[in-house]
Amino acid sequence: MVTVKLDNVTKRYGNTLAVDGVDLEIKDKEFFVLLGPSGCGKSTTLNMIAGLETVSSGNIYFDDQLVNDVPPEKRDVAMVFQSFALYPTMTVFQNIAFPLRIRGYDKVEIMRRVRETAEMLRIVHLLEKKPHELSGGEKQRVALARAVVRSPKLFLLDEPLSNIDAKLRVYMRAELIRLQKDLKTTTIYVTHDQVEAMTMGDRIAVMNAGKIMQVGEPMEVFKKPANLFVAGFVGSPPMNFFECSARIEGTNAVLDCGFFEVRLDSQYAEALSRLSGSELVLGIRPHHIKIFKNKEPNTTFDGEVFAVEPLGTETVVDIRVGDNIYKAVTDPYFSARIGDRIYVWLDINQIHVFDKESGIAVI
Repeated sequence: MVTVKLDNVTKRYGNTLAVDGVDLEIKDKEFFVLLGPSGCGKSTTLNMIAGLETVSSGNIYFDDQLVNDVPPEKRDVAMVFQSFALYPTMTVFQNIAFPLRIRGYDKVEIMRRVRETAEMLRIVHLLEKKPHELSGGEKQRVALARAVVRSPKLFLLDEPLSNIDAKLRVYMRAELIRLQKDLKTTTIYVTHDQVEAMTMGDRIAVMNAGKIMQVGEPMEVFKKPANLFVAGFVGSPPMNFFECSARIEGTNAVLDCGFFEVRLDSQYAEALSRLSGSELVLGIRPHHIKIFKNKEPNTTFDGEVFAVEPLGTETVVDIRVGDNIYKAVTDPYFSARIGDRIYVWLDINQIHVFDKESGIAVI
């Protein structure tokens, strides 16, 4: 088991800055998720931790040991990739046993460890099969078994569920959580899938353009996004954004979004008074918007139904206002036709306000 620390870690490929001054500390026995879009630098960060990529500048520590120049085979880490990377001519038993065999374990110990690991992952019945005889989920469990079998101090998983179907992905998420808690091994998991991050991570780090945008527990990141990128990336459907400006009226603050205004009480006035006249962005999640077919006294603005997406447990309604589309989540029984006029209510207790220029959260 190990604590992993990244101190101002940077990776360049020629003139391309792939990872830009990353500072992270992953706790012992923690399930830590690196979340971000494709190309944001999360896999490169994982590869530097593994020793598969060199560090351009900065330092990586395992506990108090600097590992920048430690080769991958000496770091005692195990990686699982989205491609499974199983040897096609070997049986499942031989695939799982391979890392033990190359390290010189005797046959009795190999047999014991492989059997024990196969039982843990419920794949004993597959031990004599070849990879081409396995389903996607079975291949994934074999890849996990090969990583687990030698009891490394650190697991690194790079998009391990990307190549399996949606139903199996839900099952494997639960399997991975159970496995990590049973083994109590520090785990760093890379994904672009926010559902995986939210459901699996003890903490998550959101990355974009090589930088860490925010680190925190999943619900903390969801409820209190640090900036516009995190607010728009974490959450499904994504947060709605309205450009606005602030002004102070007495002890209250008013957000003017053009086609509607939001009046906030005095607790927000001080924060917004410093930004009076500045360009701001109001954000609100679709679940915090209510829609009505008739105008109500407290509705904020009206719009036109652009699309209706019934999802079984809820319905997502796209609302067109001018050239912009906003989303609301309502009950599963809501019905409307494209082009219908609807009226929108915003829960002002659930709004977020960001500085437009910097993207930083103000409220």
